[in-house]
Parts: sequence; structure tokens; C-alpha cells
Amino acid sequence: MKLNHHDLLLIPITPDHTSELVAMAAATGFFKEYEVQALREVLDDFHNENYEYGHQAALLSDKKQTLGFVYYAPAPMTEGTWQLWWIVVRNDLQGQGLGGFLLDKVEKHSMELGGRVMFIETSSQEKYEPTRKFYLKYNYSLEARMRDFYAAGDDMVVFRKSFQAE
Repeated sequence: MKLNHHDLLLIPITPDHTSELVAMAAATGFFKEYEVQALREVLDDFHNENYEYGHQAALLSDKKQTLGFVYYAPAPMTEGTWQLWWIVVRNDLQGQGLGGFLLDKVEKHSMELGGRVMFIETSSQEKYEPTRKFYLKYNYSLEARMRDFYAAGDDMVVFRKSFQAE
């Protein structure tokens, strides 16, 4: 399916979207079962209270169907630091620029809300190589590697992008 980026909308996530988004994340094959369960908890917490703390959650739609979603938030006890927690595009639509579209919208919205820098965490496992290349493609730099963070041999890889001239 070829998508026209002019028809894309970001829509605030409601509790009714939770099951669909959890299923979409699970279908990518990138997330462990407990991570998918954590997404459900993250979305429940968002609707219950975290929206009050500036957390942001939006789904990507072409007016007919859900194509993906993002979840991002200001980092607690920081000034202008944001974290991208989740960015997911439906499996059958990957490689069409939708992830880049979502990332661009997240960055712009974070800046509008006073963001000065974005951090993104991912895994060092080989299956995440496309994810790491994606962030590099969109001008994120490798900021840190925390060895054996997720499990033995599974490092946390942290990417960073400043929204200010450095």
C-alpha cells in the first residue's frame, strides 16, 4: 500500500486504542512479551495520570486506519530533556517513511514544549540494527552504551539529538 504523507494525521490516543496499539507492537516481533505488557501498563498510566505530567501519546492515521504510534515524555527532574519511549509502525508499512514522519513530529512538538534535547534507548541485539541505523539516519548520535543492561550480552544503546546549536 502506497501512502500519501499529506493524508497523515496524528491523533491523541484514547483508552479505546490501547488493545490495538499493544497488538501492533507485538506484531512487529521486536518486543519481548514483558515489553508488550509494559506498553499496556504505560498506556494505562498515561490515561490515568501521566498526561498530567506532560507525557505525550499519539497514533498515526491516514483517516481510515491506524498506521503507527508514538509515546514520548519529558524526563523527570530535567530542564528541556525529552525521551522517546515508543515509536512503532505497522509491519506491512515499514520502509515508507512513516517512522521518519513520526520522529519529525515528535521532535517539533517536543521543541514547542520547551525541549532542547531528545534521548532514545534501544537494545544492542542484532535484530535492532535497523532501529539503530534509523536513528543515525535522522541525525541522532550514539551517546552511550551500557553493557549488559537488559541481559548478559544485551547492552542499552542510547542515542541523543540536540535541538539547539552546539
